[in-house]
Amino acid sequence: MRYAPVTERLAGLGGAKWQVHARARQMARAGEAVIELTIGEPDVATPPELIEVAARAMEDGRTGYSNGHGEPGLLRALAARYTARRGRPFGPDNIMTFPGTQTTLYAVLNALVSVGDEVLLGDPLYATYEGLVASTGASLVRVPLRPERGFRMDPADVAARITPRSRVLFLNTPHNPTGAVLRRDEIAALGRLAVEHDLWIVSDEVYEELVFDNVAFASPLDLPEIADRVIAASSVSKSHAAPGFRSGWCVGPEEFVARLLPLSETMLFGSQPFIADMTAVAVAEPSAVAAGMRERFARRAGLVAGRLNGVAGLKVHRPEAGMFALIDVGSTGMSGEGFAMALLEQCKVAVMPGESFGQALGGWLRVSLTQPDDRIAQACERIADFAATRQRRG
Repeated sequence: MRYAPVTERLAGLGGAKWQVHARARQMARAGEAVIELTIGEPDVATPPELIEVAARAMEDGRTGYSNGHGEPGLLRALAARYTARRGRPFGPDNIMTFPGTQTTLYAVLNALVSVGDEVLLGDPLYATYEGLVASTGASLVRVPLRPERGFRMDPADVAARITPRSRVLFLNTPHNPTGAVLRRDEIAALGRLAVEHDLWIVSDEVYEELVFDNVAFASPLDLPEIADRVIAASSVSKSHAAPGFRSGWCVGPEEFVARLLPLSETMLFGSQPFIADMTAVAVAEPSAVAAGMRERFARRAGLVAGRLNGVAGLKVHRPEAGMFALIDVGSTGMSGEGFAMALLEQCKVAVMPGESFGQALGGWLRVSLTQPDDRIAQACERIADFAATRQRRG
């Protein structure tokens, strides 16, 4: 039988990257006591007051059709939020809502690029980004994010990779998997490149409210000189511990939003009104759970570094934001994939191999910080013992 080319472009870019996580869940279902440090799911429940808003909205009949743009109350709430945070006015016509950041980014990229175009994207990169770009038919151009620069994108590395086919500079700040946060001056330099070469800037900012102390968050939306070419995406999945509600959005120029609307209507024709009502309440005030997550994730990153950095040749990269720490296991002579799978099978600790997040993280691990401190400490002991064993064999 015949299939569309998109199925070939996406082959191997879906669940295959999560095989360690899938194997860990399989072992857990069989009764094995696995310490799961793979996915980035918030470590607290969705705030009950938000669930009450959604439930009340359903009871009030907010279960009908919506539209491709977004519910008016949510659009107004997001416009007020971004006006306050970015220091310039935003209106409902600058915003479109979607079921989560992933769907948002899929729609945004399909509105901006197609076959023959190029998307500049940092490597390491979140596991689904490669598929997002491939779905459009555009080519992914990898920009190295170097450990010695804290994994923050260097404008010189971007400039060296721009071609006449370049259309989009895709940013992720705060960054998954590295936890790096771009500085305002770095964003300004990247913005100048975008202006010079007529590039769109797409910025995934889903971890904005999980930036640790002593680090300032900055967004391309902060800079009015590049406002006509910036589209930012976010959601309540991380900030409000509500990943299952699938409520996200993009913010950009009015013309872009108008162009995107037919694509949104074709894909979805609207999200659930009762979830929109919940989201409007969520974004109108500071998150009730984000501050606690920031404190815990920063503390656990310190715990991982204290227990593992320099042990058996391991090197820990401490994040500036987000839910993950990185461990360089290159001293063992193993790939990240080999280390992660052997660690799971032999020590019952599940972590993500760095290779799931791009070529630059070969020989690294991504460790989720969303388990309690004692579980992470126990996992660190097993990782240290396993790495020491591999070193001795070497």
